[in-house]
Amino acid sequence: MTINLKNFLKDKPKMSKMGEFQQLQEIDGLEISAVSADLYGTGRDDLCLFYFKDGANYGAVYTNNSICSESISWNKNIRKKFVKAILVNTKNANTFTGTQGKEGLDTISKALAKNLTLKEAQKEDGTKNVVKSNEILFASTGVIGEKFPTQQIKGSIPTLVDKLRERQNKFVWFKAASSIMTTDTRPKLAYEECRIWNKDIRLCGIAKGSGMISPNLGTMLSFVFTDADIPSVYLKSLLKRTVANSFNSITVDSDTSTNDMVAIFSTNKVKTGKIYNVLDPKLKDFERALQKLLLNLAKQVVADGEGAKKFVTVRIINARSQQMAKNVAFSIANSPLFKTAMAGEDPNWGRVIMGIGKSGEKISPEKIEIKFGELKVAEKGRISEEYNEKKLKEYMRWDSILVEINLKLGQGSFECYTCDFTNDYININADYRN
Repeated sequence: MTINLKNFLKDKPKMSKMGEFQQLQEIDGLEISAVSADLYGTGRDDLCLFYFKDGANYGAVYTNNSICSESISWNKNIRKKFVKAILVNTKNANTFTGTQGKEGLDTISKALAKNLTLKEAQKEDGTKNVVKSNEILFASTGVIGEKFPTQQIKGSIPTLVDKLRERQNKFVWFKAASSIMTTDTRPKLAYEECRIWNKDIRLCGIAKGSGMISPNLGTMLSFVFTDADIPSVYLKSLLKRTVANSFNSITVDSDTSTNDMVAIFSTNKVKTGKIYNVLDPKLKDFERALQKLLLNLAKQVVADGEGAKKFVTVRIINARSQQMAKNVAFSIANSPLFKTAMAGEDPNWGRVIMGIGKSGEKISPEKIEIKFGELKVAEKGRISEEYNEKKLKEYMRWDSILVEINLKLGQGSFECYTCDFTNDYININADYRN
């Protein structure tokens, strides 16, 4: 997909708040570039490089799929608490590529380290900044099982390094987010600010994802960058805590990908003093900002679900526990019958009842209350006396639907986000490799 940046900015100035990117700011210590290695054969950008000349602390979480990308295996073997770069490619997942995919990363990492080192050597300030291959992370997304395009990517590295930019205006961020897309129809970006004590902190994030999306991440990549000075061990802890109610609260098609990755990088340019542990009060505002940013990106992924026309929130309240609420929510949200009813704008609450029942949780049917938006459809083990089919059908035409289930068993709650299943979902995935 070729995207004209100027036309997008001109034609979509009032995207929903989830999609706004006008306020994205620079992160000191970060350089970005995106180019085409012609992996698609169309000339679209398909490689993206994030470079930290002075290094960055980082934390990352990966897919729980027992089969994963060679890129993820590479990252897990990096033992350092700081990195110098992350290289992202689209079109090829580098999964089930055997030794060829693994050796490809070794080849590319050495070439990239060499080019980045040469770039630093050309500077006139006399500093020597050597980049090592084990200071480089990778992320890949695309088709599983195809030969990894090592030589195409390696051949693009000089251009990729040459085009690195310290000034990250909205065009640079937009170009980076666009370069990692696969079946996405639009780039996904978010920005937040917070304070750590008396210092202003910035957080910028991008994501990609449209299909093969389920809890424990999904075919999605997301990268967050901050200028705060936070140790890697705390970054990872904060990331795990905030992913639980953001990227692990979404589902498009219940399929957990082989390539999931969410990472946060801290350039340490804003000195905030010693942080004693992940519960340090100094980090409260930062954690809130990170949670808000990740949820923003996660919702953008769902809103851009393959073929999706509707954004659907499934809210469970008054369960015995949060885990019970989560199980019931995803039992409904992952149901193809429920999702096709959403696509057909059919208030078929029987499919909600089915989803509750198949969750495996012990339910009291006579206590259940179900609402679509503010419209009550079922209570006390039967259809509600307030049920109004006409109003419900009008509500189902909205592009954002809320289904709320009150189990009346306790105080546990959970909210998950999904989308409808349309014919376009089938068409997109039937033609995915064509």
